[in-house]
Amino acid sequence: MSLPPDYHMHTPLCRHAAGEPVEYARRAVALGLTEIGFSDHSPMAGDDFDNWRMFDRQLDEYVAKVGLAQKTFPQLTIRLALEVDYLPGHEPWIRQLAARHPWDYFIGSVHYVSASWDIDNPAKLSEWKKRDAFEVWSVYFERLARAAETGLFDIIGHADLPKKFGIRPARDCTPLYENFLDAAAQAGCAVELNTAGLRKDCREIYPSPDLLRLAFERKVPITFGSDAHAPEEVGMNFAEAVALARSVGYRESRRYHRRQHESIPF
Repeated sequence: MSLPPDYHMHTPLCRHAAGEPVEYARRAVALGLTEIGFSDHSPMAGDDFDNWRMFDRQLDEYVAKVGLAQKTFPQLTIRLALEVDYLPGHEPWIRQLAARHPWDYFIGSVHYVSASWDIDNPAKLSEWKKRDAFEVWSVYFERLARAAETGLFDIIGHADLPKKFGIRPARDCTPLYENFLDAAAQAGCAVELNTAGLRKDCREIYPSPDLLRLAFERKVPITFGSDAHAPEEVGMNFAEAVALARSVGYRESRRYHRRQHESIPF
């Protein structure tokens, strides 16, 4: 089975990953991948925003590191991208980022449900005890829908991230999923199958089968990503992700070049 592109990989510049891009690329070649994309956490307008992303002054260095991997492994298609946090009011900053380099795609992700709470941060796990789970999921998916509606992103990352620690609402989240997916379908952006969830407490690919089934019904396109933070995680559990995608009806995924897309079979 030929594996689809792995479009979600990080670098040490985000301060919580190991291994240089050339090492990730070397691993991809060894696995038989023909295309990958680096999508490290983008800088924020203020370098003191949090401690898990590159600084603004490092953006050119990031592009150079990816460029070195491209030159070192010409047989491997390597895309240049960013994972960009969506927060209401940050749209001008995202547009500025988009204009600074010839990016292939932007992954839009929601980590923050307030100005100070990144819900997937293990250091802030205690915050979950102060809020109702359904309330958190509601705010999260509302922001995810708004991210899609902006048209600033090509792909929406790890679409049900709030399940990371295994904390799930007792109430049915289908209306939350549907609102988000309707926005994604309208905007024409893809949803990624992110295998990192299998390495977290939830032990489940992002998104869940239920959410992915609803996405297929709405003809929302997909991509695949390992969310690798080390070279050995490149392409990890892709066979399971492809099986999940096929189980709900998908037979194609998207590939990107300079913010343009085409569909490819898997």
